[in-house]
This record gives sequence, structure tokens and C-alpha cells, in this order.
Amino acid sequence: MPAPEIALTQRFQSAFTAAFGPEFADADPIIRPSQFADFQCNAAMGLAKRLGRKPRDIAAEILAAVDLDDIAETPEIAGPGFLNIRLRTDWIAAQAAELSADARLGIPSPESPDTVVVDYSAPNVAKEMHVGHLRTTVVGDSIVRTLEKLGHTAIRQNHIGDWGTPFGMLIEHLLEVGEDSAEADLLKSDPNAFYQAARGKFDTAEAAGAAADGSDFASRARKRVSTLQSGDAESLRIWTNLVELSKQYFHRIYDMLDVTLTDEHLAGESSYNDLLEAVCTDLEAAGIARISDGALCVFPEGFLGRDEQPLPLIIRKSDGGYGYATTDLAAIRHRTTTLGADRIAYVVGAAQELHFQMVFSAAREAGWLPGDVQAQHVKIGSVLGEDGKILRTRSGSSLRLMALLEEAVSTASTVIEELRPDLPEAEREQIAHDIGIGGVKYADLSTAHDSDYTFDLDRMLALTGNTAPYLQYAVARIRSISRKAAAQGVTAGAAPRVENDAERALALALLEFGPTLTAVGAEFEPHRLCAYLFSLAQAFTSFYEASPILKESDEEIRAGRLALAQLSERVLVEGLDALGVNAPEQM
Repeated sequence: MPAPEIALTQRFQSAFTAAFGPEFADADPIIRPSQFADFQCNAAMGLAKRLGRKPRDIAAEILAAVDLDDIAETPEIAGPGFLNIRLRTDWIAAQAAELSADARLGIPSPESPDTVVVDYSAPNVAKEMHVGHLRTTVVGDSIVRTLEKLGHTAIRQNHIGDWGTPFGMLIEHLLEVGEDSAEADLLKSDPNAFYQAARGKFDTAEAAGAAADGSDFASRARKRVSTLQSGDAESLRIWTNLVELSKQYFHRIYDMLDVTLTDEHLAGESSYNDLLEAVCTDLEAAGIARISDGALCVFPEGFLGRDEQPLPLIIRKSDGGYGYATTDLAAIRHRTTTLGADRIAYVVGAAQELHFQMVFSAAREAGWLPGDVQAQHVKIGSVLGEDGKILRTRSGSSLRLMALLEEAVSTASTVIEELRPDLPEAEREQIAHDIGIGGVKYADLSTAHDSDYTFDLDRMLALTGNTAPYLQYAVARIRSISRKAAAQGVTAGAAPRVENDAERALALALLEFGPTLTAVGAEFEPHRLCAYLFSLAQAFTSFYEASPILKESDEEIRAGRLALAQLSERVLVEGLDALGVNAPEQM
């Protein structure tokens, strides 16, 4: 059951071989949707350059050689050499029937499934997740869901910040205030407040200068880091408690967001602690790292500073400590050698682009990132407020993610209570959750991940436009039709009906689901899936308005249209699930 582009590509490549020789068998036919037909073959211009002839002459030869009789009407040559292609309606109907019978809905199974490690979310222990974590979490979760639907093995890695200098501060602060104190309770109720109190002490001590006897808070915090990293039992006990409290908080956020991260996916900075010395030793022994100003550095080729001097990637600080680069190199080594990654995706803020490019380059030079393993930084843009600046509270601090999500659900709940007071309270609550959280996630995912977007709750929850509620309503409408059909004793046909223009357009849109999901998994671009689902929902709306279902008197037509509607529901639900968005039974 090839999708239209795939079927056309195969036929045109056979034509290229027949017309121009076997060396053209793999030429790209450049099949694209067309406003003048269903599709357009745009290959003539490129082939004309290779063959040294006019594009329209090339298009004529392609037309003479291509066999599309069972797929399409005779193509027309347009403009400088475009071939406009209108598919046969009976061929579309046959493909739609196969799609309806396919449990995978046209999603192709990979010949060689990949193992893909996806590094995403990555909050910090003892710090509250803020709005900046929203995108890394929902984009990463959509990527792993999509990969699994495609048949690949997705390995989730939640690279939480659970090691290093901040924990010296946190442990010392906790010991000062007492583990049973009211302030220590902030670790459960307001972890960010606890962190900021520790940070405040550290910064104040730093500004005052180190005490000669090392008794100041900053000096003790730094010493505590070394004590922790050396395996001191008491320090590890407190650190473990901090991590455990944070994990409980992470669960509340992840449950609220309906994401698939669990404790088994935690792979924090601490998990690589025992590997860091070997990273430095091996890089130095290989001649890749050298001492510069007291620090051990790698100088990846091609990275220069403003002074045109090579940029250093510091892997061991002059004081003997390790930084993010060391941990990231250890992580790459682990992910390729132990986890067997074929691809690695780092769903991290765009500001880290230079860091990751340098880490990838250093890892390749060391042989820890083989040439056949793809490492990609899935750059994440910012969430902006109405003023065009990064979304923050009025006080200027980062906006708490939980507060934002609760506001979205509360807003949706108010609307649902007004529109559907007839529904049981528990059902209204579930619908409000699905719409509120789905609206927030979809607004994020429908924007290219490396672009910024403005957070606008009213727009996110609107029933019109490219929003989750618009798609959710389309699903709910089809389910309502199915319930009414069942009540009337109407059953769907064995195959979807595809005859009039609206049915034809909807069927064509449905056939694009597999290719779209494949492209999303290949490029890590969930916004492509959002755009597809929106166009599919629009096609369904046009079909529904033009082709009555339950009001149709002809039993065969009615059954065929119901089958087409139910196939649309299946694809919409499967697509929304790949995004991590729930579709309520009714709205």
C-alpha cells in the first residue's frame, strides 16, 4: 500500500531508466502536491541540465515513457516542463480501503530499525521546573512516541542536573537550617525557594571573600562537593534525599503533562561520575587533550574565538573539577558503546548549540561517536510573553511550569462547566485536563522547535485555527456520529467511500499519514505532524459539510461515508497520540 508520492516516484524512476539510461534510475522525480492537480513531477528542469536539452522536451520524453495508466490520468505538461498529475479516483479508493484494513494505518515498518537515544527534559534537582522546561519535555516526548510508532527503539534519557557545585550549597544549607526544620520542608512545597536561599548564602559569601580558615559558606560548599564526589556516606545520604524529593516533584509535572518519562529513564550527571577520570585520561593519552592555563582542554578543529584563536573545550578544570563537557563526552561514549545508539537526539535549548557542536566534534575525534552514528542537537527556542520577551512572572523570575499548567486546566474547566453542565463532574474534569494540557502542548509542538513562540492561552484553547481543541473537536464529532449511527442501527461499510471531490480530498489526506510520520521521525520535527493533522481535520470538516452521513438515504453511500469518517478518526487519534495529546470522547 504505497502512498501516492512513493507509487509515483517508483513509476517515474522506471521511466527515467527507459528514457535516459540506467544511470538515471535513482534520479529524484521531485513529486510535490500541486494547486493545479493532485501532484506535480518537477524533475524535468534538473534532468535538462544533466542532459543539455530543453526542459519541455525532457518532460515530453518522460511522459512518453512513464506508465501511470492504473494510477493516474494522462499527465499534462505545464510551464517550463512541470508534469501535472491527477490520480485516478478508483486508485485512491483502493488505497483508502487498504489503509482502513491496515492496523498500522499506512505507517511503514523500517527495514533496519534504529536504536535512538533521546536526551530530553533535564530539570535540575532541588529546583522547580519553569516554563523553559516545557518545550524540552514535550518536544522530546513527541519524538520518542513517534519513533516507537515507526518501529524504532527509542531510549529515553532524562539527563537531570544532580551533581556538582550546587549540591555543595544545598547540602550545607540543609545542615545549617536542620533537616527537620520548617525551611527544609520547602524542598517538598517550594524547592526553588530552598535553592534560592542556598544560592543567596553562597553569593553573599563569595562577595565577602573567602575566610582564612575556610569557614565561610562558599568555601564549605566547595569542600562539600569534593566530599560528596569522594563517596562520603553522610553527604551521599543527604544528596540521595534531595534527589528523591525532586523525583516526586518531577512525577507530578510529568503526570500533569501526560509524558512518558519515569524513574527508569533518569540518567543524571551523577551516573557518569565514575567515568569522568577515564574520559580525561583517554583523551590525554590519545593526544586529543592537552593542558592549557592549568586546565585539560580539547581544541576541536574549526572552532575559533573572536580573537581567531582555537576555542577550548574544558574537560578538567584547573582545580581538578569536571564540567558539563566532561559529562557530555562520557554520556556519548556510554550511549554509543553500551546503549548501542544509531542516532542520538539532544533536545536542549538553542543557546547550547556551540557547546554541543564542540562536544560532537571532540567525540568523533576520539572515536566515541563513529561516523555511522548521527548526533543531532534538536535546538529548542524560547517561550515568550506578550511583550516579546522570555515569559516570566511580574517579579522577573522564571514562570513556574506547574502554575502555568494549572492555569490552562482551570481555564478549560471554566469553559467546559459552562458548555456541558450535563456531564458528570469526573468527566468534565478529564475533558478540561485533556483540552488544557493538550492545548498547551500542541501550541508548543506546532511551532518549529528552534523558533520562539508567544504564549497565548486564549489562542491555545480556541476551537478554531491550528489548535489542539480544533483537532480534538473533530475527533469528538466523529465519535458522536458513530454513537448516533449505532443507535440507529447503521454500520460502517467494509471500505471507505471515495467518489465525490470532498471524499476524494479527504482520502488523499489520509494517505499522507505514513509518509508524514516517517518524515517527522527522520528529522525530529513534530511541527510537521501538527500541520498535517490540521490539514486533515480541515479536509474532514469540508467532507462532513459536503457529504451528509446519517441524513443520506442511500444505505451503501451512508455506510461508505461512515467508514471514511471512522478512518479519519483513527488517523487523527493516532497522530495526536504521537504528539502526546489526548482526544476526549466528547466535548
